[in-house]
Order: sequence, then C-alpha cells, then structure tokens
Amino acid sequence: MHYRDRRLPVPERVEDLLDRMTLEEKAGLLFHTIVTPGTDGSLVDDPAQAPAAPARTMIGDLAMNHFNVLGSAGARQMARWHNRLQELAENTRLGIPVTLSTDPRHSFTDNPGTAMLSGAFSQWPETLGLAAVQDTDLVRSHADTVRREYLAVGLRVALHPQLDLATEPRWSRISGTFGEDADLTARLATAYIEGLRGPGGTLGPDSVAAMVKHFPGGGPQKDGEDPHFPHGQEQVYPGGRFDYHLRPFEAAVAAGATQVMPYYGKPVGTPYEEVGFGFNRDVVTGLLRERLGFDGIVCTDWAIVNDHPIMGEPHPARAWGVEHLSPAERVLKALHAGVDQFGGEHCPDLVVELVASGRLAESRIDASVRRLLAEKFRLGLFDERRYVDPDAAEETVGRSDFRAAGAAAQRRSLTLLKPGPLPLTGRPRLYLEGVDPAAAAPYGQVVADPADADLAVLRLGTPYDPRPGRFEAFFHTGRLDFPEDRLKEILVLLDAVPTVVAIHLERPAVIPEIADRSAALLAAFGADDTALLDVIFGRARPEGQLPFQLPRSMQEVRAGRPDVPQESADPLFPHGHGLRYPRP
Repeated sequence: MHYRDRRLPVPERVEDLLDRMTLEEKAGLLFHTIVTPGTDGSLVDDPAQAPAAPARTMIGDLAMNHFNVLGSAGARQMARWHNRLQELAENTRLGIPVTLSTDPRHSFTDNPGTAMLSGAFSQWPETLGLAAVQDTDLVRSHADTVRREYLAVGLRVALHPQLDLATEPRWSRISGTFGEDADLTARLATAYIEGLRGPGGTLGPDSVAAMVKHFPGGGPQKDGEDPHFPHGQEQVYPGGRFDYHLRPFEAAVAAGATQVMPYYGKPVGTPYEEVGFGFNRDVVTGLLRERLGFDGIVCTDWAIVNDHPIMGEPHPARAWGVEHLSPAERVLKALHAGVDQFGGEHCPDLVVELVASGRLAESRIDASVRRLLAEKFRLGLFDERRYVDPDAAEETVGRSDFRAAGAAAQRRSLTLLKPGPLPLTGRPRLYLEGVDPAAAAPYGQVVADPADADLAVLRLGTPYDPRPGRFEAFFHTGRLDFPEDRLKEILVLLDAVPTVVAIHLERPAVIPEIADRSAALLAAFGADDTALLDVIFGRARPEGQLPFQLPRSMQEVRAGRPDVPQESADPLFPHGHGLRYPRP
C-alpha cells in the first residue's frame, strides 16, 4: 500500500489512502472528542466512566482517530495508555493512527473546560505570566519544553496558545491569554508556535502542532460573560476594534500555524452573520481562508452540534444563532462555513446521512480529510512516531532541568507593583495568610498572631461572582472587587501589621484600597509559595510588567468598551507597570 511507504511525498500518500477509504471512515476523521486515560495506563472501557464513549467504541465502531485527552496520570502510565490506543487503531482496516490533543497542562489552572493542573509535567507561570516577562526567548523555551514533554507521552496537538485579547476585564478566560496588547501577543504567539514546532523550521515528526484559538479573537464578550454558556454568546465591538483582535491570528498564520479553532461566540453589530463563529462562512472562509490565506485544519470548539451533559449536568449545544437547526443541519452549515473537524462530538453518522441524502457532496468531505491526513503524515504518526517509549516518557516528563526552568520563570513573572520594604533581609517574625508555613519557615519565624509579627505575607486571588452549576463554577467572572466584608477583613490586617500582599491576577482585580494600605504589593500569574518568598527576600528578582491595566473601580470596568484595550485614562496601575529591585 503506497500510503505506508514513507519514501513517498505526503500528497501522494494522502491521495492513495483517501482512495481506499469508505465514507464512514472519512466521516470518522471529522470528529475530535474527549477521551480519558486510566490512572494505571489502562483503557477506560466502562461507558459510565468515559466522558464521551469508550475509546474502543470510537476507534473500532465509529472510525474515529482524533481525541482530546481529559485528565492525567503518571508519565509512564500515559505513555502506555497512548500505545494501547495506537494498537487499537493499527488493528482497524486501514490502520490510521490516533492523534491526541490536550488543553494546557503546565501551570496552575484547574478547570476541566480550559486547562489542567501540571501534575507530572513541569510547572510554569500561566500564559499571562509569560506575557508579563515579555521575553520571546522565554516563551520559545517554554513551548519547546512543552513540546518535549508532550512528545514523550504521545500528545501531538496543543489546543493552545490562546491568542484572545484581554480587553474585557471581567471575562473568565483571561489567564490563558498574553494580555490585552495585540502586538505583544503577536510576537509571543510567533515564538510559542516556533517552540512547539521544534527544530527544522517546518512541522515534522519532532513537532507538536499548535491549534491556535479562538478565531477571530475571543475577549470582547458582552458584560464579560463566556460563550460556553447561553448568557455569554454575544461578542460585541462598540469601539470598532474587530481587526485589532485579528492581529495575533495574522501573525500565527504567518508563523506557520497549521490548526485554528474558532470560538463559540457570535458577532453582534458587525457586517458578519450573527451566528457562532464555527458556523460563520464569512469568518471561517472569508476572513481566515481567503483574507489570511490559511489552508490548514479548522476545528470547531467543543460541542457546537449536540446537547450534552457535563459533570452530570445538562448543557445545550453551543449552537448560538442556529439553535433552530437540527444537529445534522448544524453540521452541514459548519462544513459549508469551511470547518474541517468538530470538537467534542462523536456523531459521524450525521455526515454519512448528509452525503447519503444528497445534501452534502462527498468531495467536500474529501477536502477536509486531505488536510487531516496530511497532518498525521507530517507528524510522523504513520511512521516513527506511532508509538512512544514508556521508559523515555518517565525520564523526560518533569525532568529536573525542565522543572528548574519553570520555577525560574515563575520568579521572573512576579510583578512588583509597590516595593515598600522589599526585598527583605534578616529573619523577621512572619504572620501568614494563604502561604504554607512549611514553605515560609526557611525565611523567618512563623507566628500565629499578627500582633506578634514584624511582617505579614498575604496571598489573595482575584475576586469573582460565584456561579451556580458544577461546570460554570470553574469559570470565574463578574465582579473584580472584594465584597465589603472581605475587604474590611483584609484592611484590618493591613492596618495592624506591615503586610506584603501578593495577588494572583487571573483577571484585572480592582484593589485601590489594598494597594494604598499594603506595605508592598506584588502581582502573581502562577507562582508557588517558594517562588514568591524567594522574590520577597531578594533571592530572586521580579521581572514582570502588567500585561493589562488594573482599573480603579468597577464603575470604570462597567463603562468600558469590551473590544478596546488600555481604555482607562487613569488606571490604578497602567499596562506595562512593573518595578525592579535596585542592582546590588
């Protein structure tokens, strides 16, 4: 079979394989849903434990071979599980290998809808933290480490970087962005894609493909709500900055990104059809394919076709603007819009039905299958990269130098907003809130009462409005200022003892009183207690600069235009603010 001959050029291998495929096998390639590894490296065969369907069913019965890995295990176990999936795939009629993708898993975020804790992988700052350092070499190095750790366990598509712009401060997805500046995001996105691609300059067997998201730029969400949910489906552009949000994607396409994910949102008040971007022909074909010249894979965000349960709760399909269409009609509209693949679904029967009924030409399916097969060939999945070595996986994932690099980046990303007495010297008596006493013990004497302390260290998170529902509770949105009772508690401490405040900015918090009455103020974007204490005590130097403005009030936030960056004329701290310690 010619498609198995690695000496032949990729286009020739693709055409040979395409000619051998049934319609059902082609349809299977168009779906890219969730699969979970067993913690011991086994396949999850119990349908009740599988988030979609058991892998054996999807590979063997539905001819699917693209999966998004939800959950984690040890490196050795993940490698073994990957190899078991590939064995299942190799024993199908044509032996088309599996492609595994993942959301980010190298930081601190734990949200099953957006990212996972690092676990066995090296731990780095959030994407915002990388943006705070503003160093393309650091971003490239980070992405190269991600590439090597992903390769070791068989993860071949990164569902990142996230190139949305943080222009609406209340939006829950800001921690995964590079901030609100389009040009900085474009530069860092280019470095990120280069790091994932690895040596050689083109996508190959040693690469991880980047699926950049969310085209044409999530972020300008009405009232800061997220389009995972019906109340967040509208993207609005009252400032007329649609093209500003497009800039990072122009850079990503120029940098050679091979996969793109449109967002769930629908544009409101623009020249484009008011339907979700995955259904939007003017956006996917007109903007992405024709204007930007992108000819790679377009994969929809997860579950835009069918209603589905998440964590035991019912959720509607994110078919915003086309709720009236049947699932088959939604598939047809998305394919006519120019998408190649459906994320979070396992319903290839709908594609077969559309072709059989004459509503969809098989040649349209072939166009997408060519793109999807070509990516597998380029990634070496038919050849040397089908299987991974569990021993090498265990040696590579979380390797000491990778962990050290991530720890150093955490320290660099800390952002000094107000220096006060920093860096500290000596061994002061420390009162702690939000800091592990065991981590602080090497730096000073930990005391239980602020009255006995020379200094307090207080770690805070960005405020938010708790939301109902198990899934939506993970999406921190709404208010950015502390409730009155909590603010009073904080200020009592700040007035009782000089306090170093470190606030984790997953969004731009509103903290004017805290900034005024703290002894020192640091912004964190993913840093453990030891990294923070190293900076407080001068064992490491903060290098961060704010990747967004910090507003002075919620009134200012509510009055802002969701698509406009750096809109405040008098922010509490401006974009780019970040102080430095004096050189010794």
